[in-house]
Amino acid sequence: MSYKSQPYAKIREKLLAGKLSVSAIVESHLDQIHAHNEVLNAFLEVYEDEAIAQALRVDAKIKAGSAGKLAGLVVGIKDLLCYKGHHSYAGSKILESFTSTFSATAVQRLLDEDAIIIGRQNCDEFGMGSTNENSAYGPVLNFANHAYVAGGSSGGSAVAVQAGMCQVSLGTDTGGSIRMPAAFCGVIGLKPTYGLVSRWGLISYASSFDTIGPIASHVSDARLVLDMIKGDDGQDSTLTSSVPPPISDNRRIAYIKEVVEHSSLQPEIKAAFEEKVAKLRELGYTVDGVGFPYIDHLLPTYYVLTTAESSSNLARFDGVKYGHRTSNPTDLIQLYKRTRQEGFGEEVQRRIMLGTFVLSADYYDAYYTKAQKVRRLIQDKTLAILSDYDFIISPTTSTTAYRLGEKTLDPIQMYLGDLFTVQANVAGIPGLSIPMGLDSAGLPMGFQLMTGPFQEAKMLDLGEKLTAYEA
Repeated sequence: MSYKSQPYAKIREKLLAGKLSVSAIVESHLDQIHAHNEVLNAFLEVYEDEAIAQALRVDAKIKAGSAGKLAGLVVGIKDLLCYKGHHSYAGSKILESFTSTFSATAVQRLLDEDAIIIGRQNCDEFGMGSTNENSAYGPVLNFANHAYVAGGSSGGSAVAVQAGMCQVSLGTDTGGSIRMPAAFCGVIGLKPTYGLVSRWGLISYASSFDTIGPIASHVSDARLVLDMIKGDDGQDSTLTSSVPPPISDNRRIAYIKEVVEHSSLQPEIKAAFEEKVAKLRELGYTVDGVGFPYIDHLLPTYYVLTTAESSSNLARFDGVKYGHRTSNPTDLIQLYKRTRQEGFGEEVQRRIMLGTFVLSADYYDAYYTKAQKVRRLIQDKTLAILSDYDFIISPTTSTTAYRLGEKTLDPIQMYLGDLFTVQANVAGIPGLSIPMGLDSAGLPMGFQLMTGPFQEAKMLDLGEKLTAYEA
């Protein structure tokens, strides 16, 4: 039996009434993994014995009336998140054999509420990619059509939910890495406000952009998981100590004209987006087009800053402390060079070199400093729009999923796939991707909602309305 069609609240009712067991749920998801994972490559490691044993413990807690708020929720975690006593490779050979000594805050909070962690999910190496073809452990295939990519970098996390291999995944989003694969796979993807969820235990790519969030089949499940993982943990100094109260919905929505009129936008996606706009107007919302003068600056700003931060963050992987170490180096410098050359993939090496370049003394002001200034302009303009409107809406991606290998030879074309999603990360605001039907090839399309900082609740409310209509 597949539990994909049922939100967790319905499953929980059956669990508490004794009509269903956690063990049965886990076995069902393991059946899906056994049936599909060898082809899809969504899970790098499945914790089968652990999950079965944990299910028995949670069933006992349900009978005793002491089960947590997530009892029976089966979760997969992206390979960028630490889980004590388990491998965390970040999709990279350089961390092959690394075992985490602690659990990420987000992971531990799910465990504390009796969620079942069923396995570790494939991803682009260190989160650097939009198709999940940059993983050192092979690409993830789209369950809708195996000739197409899953999106990245949380491709394994999205496909696992899409194929019913788990109910929820924990992914990470640096420039769209939750929302893009969610759109390509026809599931829900939530990127929280930067500073709402602790990054403790996340293997960093770009520290001022990285966020942790859920991928699910139902908006209500994404909301529940966010409620469990958010909040201060005393470990992440960028967390906001007090979240501002919700702002009431004034029923005004903006879309950015330059996005909807962009030459890269697939006609079927544009048509589906216009249908969503019409539905919003039926629901009583005012929907206006607004200008955004920095649309052409979004990707350059994002890639200058994230590559700079990756150059700094990934300097720690040197073959000395943990992970891969080259064999028989002649000196320390050769140890560093050969270890990193052997351990890092091509795309990671490219971004480290770009980041090192923009941070170099001769180019720091020309690139890094200027990009920081433009980031502030983008953030200020985005927040100015959101002071007049409740939401900014757009297609999540300009096209549906690419064919395997279609973008790999041209990194610039790959980077352009992030155009509609990076704004939320540059500005630090939340974003939500929900399904928007299928194109003529049967591939999923995504609809994106963005709102003001820490206003996830009203964004999720509207997401639930729209997904109920889609269903």
